[in-house]
Amino acid sequence: MRVWIQLLILGLLAAGGNLLGGLLISARGSATRTGLKRLVAIGAGFMLAAVVLEAIPEIVEIWPNRTGIAMVWLLSGYLLIQLAEHALAPHLHFGEEVHPEEVGRRGVATTAVLALTIHAFFDGVTIASGILTSLRLGVFLSLAVLIHKLPEGFTVASIVLSSGQSERTALRATILVAVATFAGIVLVVIAQPLLTYTLPLSAGVTLYVAASDLIPEVNHEGGVRASLLVLAGVALFYIVKLVLQTALGV
Repeated sequence: MRVWIQLLILGLLAAGGNLLGGLLISARGSATRTGLKRLVAIGAGFMLAAVVLEAIPEIVEIWPNRTGIAMVWLLSGYLLIQLAEHALAPHLHFGEEVHPEEVGRRGVATTAVLALTIHAFFDGVTIASGILTSLRLGVFLSLAVLIHKLPEGFTVASIVLSSGQSERTALRATILVAVATFAGIVLVVIAQPLLTYTLPLSAGVTLYVAASDLIPEVNHEGGVRASLLVLAGVALFYIVKLVLQTALGV
């Protein structure tokens, strides 16, 4: 029962992050954009550290004699999101949409939202796979997901608004993405025997989000501050690790 409560709380937090990000698009202030850009950079560093230093070693431990197969599943997760995002929405990027001429073309906004919905579904898979594997890994992967939920919701709403749709439609799209996260959690809970496979698959998805979605956004901004914020994300990972070891002994 405690695991169910943990997953429910984390699902609500993730969905709330999506919804809050969608609502923030109405502000469109420079402070909001700057804050989200900083969150993207910190999230990129934290997610990279979580996958490389926690998820992959855990996967190797679960697959002691079949590490090669586990890495195939990880690579599959990476490529799956690459296909979903760039086959469906080749101009998709995290942040406020600044190319309305591209988004305004028929169907572009719909496919972009669909790609982000698939992405959000695997966010839920990541949360559930981590929590059901171990509390330690669950904390790291859940935080990795939660940190980028605000920019994700912001992106969804921005794309819909740039296509000429109303704020109500943007909110509906954001809700759809939030619900997809819950769906990913539910799937893993129902199919727990497949946890051995969903963990490396979700790790590949998380690696893609960090390295191929968030880092390019950070590099686009450029400058020493952006790089330092990525390092701050890695430092945050070690702070969380220290707190877990000290407070919970995990």
